[in-house]
Amino acid sequence: MYGTSERLLRLLSLLQARRDWPGPDLAERLSVDVRTVRRDVERLRGLGYPVHATPGVAGGYRLGAGAALPPLLLDDDEAVAVAVGLRTAANGTVSGIEETSVRALAKLEQVLPARLRHRVSALQTGTLTLGSGGPVVDAEVLTVIAAACRDHERLRFTYGTHAGDVGERNVEPLRMVHTGRRWYLVAYDLGREDWRTFRVDRVDGVPAPGFRFTPREPPAADLAAYVSRAISTAPYAHQVVVRVAVPASVLAERVPPTAGVVEPVDEHSCRLRTGAHNLDAVPFYLAQWDYDFVVEEAPPGLVERLTRIAERFSRAAAGSAP
Repeated sequence: MYGTSERLLRLLSLLQARRDWPGPDLAERLSVDVRTVRRDVERLRGLGYPVHATPGVAGGYRLGAGAALPPLLLDDDEAVAVAVGLRTAANGTVSGIEETSVRALAKLEQVLPARLRHRVSALQTGTLTLGSGGPVVDAEVLTVIAAACRDHERLRFTYGTHAGDVGERNVEPLRMVHTGRRWYLVAYDLGREDWRTFRVDRVDGVPAPGFRFTPREPPAADLAAYVSRAISTAPYAHQVVVRVAVPASVLAERVPPTAGVVEPVDEHSCRLRTGAHNLDAVPFYLAQWDYDFVVEEAPPGLVERLTRIAERFSRAAAGSAP
C-alpha cells in the first residue's frame, strides 16, 4: 500500500506513461478505490498539474499540457535511455536539435544518481559514432508528423519523388519508420487511394495538420518489414527472390532493411526479396556471401547471366581459356 506522497508520485508517473486512463484502472494500479483516485487527482491539480477528467462509462483521466513542463518521473532504464538518446541526437539525422540536446543532457546529468551517471558515462566512452551520410531532417517536421500519427490528424505537404516529380499530398499518417539513415512515413494517400511510403527528407517545408480521421486497417502487421519491402524492392525495375541456405537471423546481419527483405523459411534457410535497376549487378551482389542459394523468382535474362558468369569463373579456376 502506498503512502499519500508516494501514491501521488506513482499516479503522476502513470498519467505520464499513457495518454488516457480509466479511473478503475488507476485505482487497480494504485491498490485504492476510485474515490481515492479522485481525491489524488484534485491534489495534483492543486500542485499545478493540468489533469483533465472525462465523465461517463468511457471517461477517465488525462494529463494535459500546462504553462510549464511538469517534472517527468523516469525509472533507471528510462533515464539512461533518455541520456543516451540525447547524446546520439547531437550527431544524428535530425537537424536543429544538437544544441538543445546538449542543454537538456546537462540538466539530466546534473540530477542523475551516481549509479546511472556511471552507466551513461560507460556508454559514452565506449562508443564512437560514424557519420551516417544520410539526409538530415528538420526536427520540427518530425515533431509535426509524429503528433499527427498519434492524434490521427490528416497531413498536407509538398512532396518530391525519386523521379523528380513534385506535387501536393493529402494523407492519413500511420507511423514513421527509421532505418538508421533515413526517416520514412507510412500513410494512406487520399489522392491515390492507396497506402504509400514517403521519405521524410523529401517533404518540402513543415506539413500542415488537418481534420481528424478514423484509422484504417494497417497495410501490414509488421510495418518495419512493409517499409523495408517498399524501399528495397518496389522502387527497382527488376525484382529478385532467392532462397538462401542459411538461417534468416544470419543473413539479416548481412542485408540491411534498405537492401532487401529477409523472410525465414525454416531453421536452416530463408528467403531474400531484393531488387535492382541493372541486372548485371545482381550476380555479384548474390556472390558476396558464402552461402548456397536457389533463384525462385527472377526477371528474364538473370538466370542466363548467372549461368554465363558461373562458367566464366569455373574456367578461371581451372586455368583454361574459352
